[in-house]
Amino acid sequence: MSEQQGSRKTSPMMIVAAAVGVFAAPVIAIVLIVQLVLSIQAGHVDKDDPRMADAAVKERIKSFGEVNANDPTAARVEKTGEAVYTEACSSCHGSGALGAPKYGIKGDWGKRNAQGFDTLVKNATNGIRAMPPRGGNPNLSDIEMSRVVAYMANAGGASFKPK
Repeated sequence: MSEQQGSRKTSPMMIVAAAVGVFAAPVIAIVLIVQLVLSIQAGHVDKDDPRMADAAVKERIKSFGEVNANDPTAARVEKTGEAVYTEACSSCHGSGALGAPKYGIKGDWGKRNAQGFDTLVKNATNGIRAMPPRGGNPNLSDIEMSRVVAYMANAGGASFKPK
């Protein structure tokens, strides 16, 4: 028993599709090669181009930042309470984050101010609840801590004098 294998009939549509494929494939390949060559040539810059001048190249590749080395023997300048607040304290005490008393809100500072200046300085220096010691800046001196506590507490209704 032999089965006859049927042959497919070739339709005119198949002939047209094959002809289009035969002609379209090389055209597409040529167009892509031309695009590649043109894009490579566009990337090359002539040596006389002003974009290639030494100053222009140095400007484009310069560093983003600079390194400033401080003199370790220089005398340390103590910051004001406002400067310390802006640098280390405002991120939490400006918004009241994590239950921190907001700067300038007397209702937030009333009970704290009643504890006394020395207690507030001790808590700020050693840290309390969510507040890290020295507000997260271990380089702050005791004088700076005293100044910033007086600055914030006085804005909340106290009349402390920093030591």
